[in-house]
This record gives sequence, structure tokens and C-alpha cells, in this order.
Amino acid sequence: MLEIQDTVVSLDLLTECFVCDYATCKGICCKEGDSGAPITEEEKAKLEAVLPYVQHLISDEAKELINKQGVAYKDADGDLVTSIIHGDECVFAYQDETGWKCAVETAFLAGKTDFKKPISCHLYPVRLTEYRKFTAVNYHRWDVCKCACELGCKLKVPLYKFLKEPLIRKFGEQWYAELEVAAEAFLASDYYKHHYKKK
Repeated sequence: MLEIQDTVVSLDLLTECFVCDYATCKGICCKEGDSGAPITEEEKAKLEAVLPYVQHLISDEAKELINKQGVAYKDADGDLVTSIIHGDECVFAYQDETGWKCAVETAFLAGKTDFKKPISCHLYPVRLTEYRKFTAVNYHRWDVCKCACELGCKLKVPLYKFLKEPLIRKFGEQWYAELEVAAEAFLASDYYKHHYKKK
């Protein structure tokens, strides 16, 4: 683990490679899962604000559920997460001829809102766990992302570099700069060469 400011970062972010392969996975992470995407109360308010700009994209079932339950609910662990239909599909997910997409991000790219998407979605496959004195930054493995791991290895892109934009969005430029320095030192270390580097 690396200690960067008030976070503890898993070495997986440095040693594992990852690049989303949308052409293969078709955005299935928006469709599959047993819970919604973790969000904050502030993000819940932003999702509510963006609703007028996504109504034409989301399904009738999603609209009905949002009207009844809202854009979010508390899951089995008591965490606030985006509402899901069919027990797996995010209410903001929609499908076009290329695959599954996020209606919130589509609205953002169209200039309708300044909210791209919840940070947990932007950071995936990294998950954050908040503790009293620090935030744990961990890699969440999921079999639907196997193609992303394969593409990342092919392109030789470590996870922390692939996630540069969302990591800076969450923790700031200075935090990421410190992570880069720590990552370079670790990847050049004898410990990495002996325990991690593939032969």
C-alpha cells in the first residue's frame, strides 16, 4: 500500500493494467451488478437536477421507478446508491446500437449539464472506502472487465494512468503528482522486480 496524503492506495493501481474496451464489453457495467453506483448526497441532488435532460433517453421503467423511489436508495449495506431496475440495471443506463451508455454522461457531453457522472462511476474499477482517518483506494475486480484487463496489458497502461482524470477529479492535481512520484519509485524498486514484474 502507498500512503498519499490522507489516502491509502492499493499497489494494484500500479501493478495492474486496465483500459476500458467498450467495443467488446458494450458498456455492460451500467447494466450488470447487484447494487446501484455509490453516490453522495450532493451527487444525488445533481442527479435530480439533470433529470429533465435525460428523460428522452431513459426507459419508461426507469422513469416509473424514479417517480416512486427517487434517483437513489440505501442498499443492504446502508450505502446510498443509484436506483436500479430488474435488480441490476442503473436507471440512468440506456442502450443504443453500440451498447449501453450513461444518460447523465450523454447530457454532459451535449453541454446540458456540468455534472459528468457520479465519481464512483468515473473511477471504476477503483472503489473508495471511507474510514475515520483515511480513504482506502482499492481495485475492484469484476469478470465483465476481463477484456479491459487484456487491452490494458496489450497497451501497457497501468490502472493509475488510465484513471488519471477521475483520480484528479476526486483528489486533486497535487495528490496525483505525489502518486506518480511514488509509483515511479515503487516500479523501479527491487521489491517490485522480485515480487511483481512478469518474467
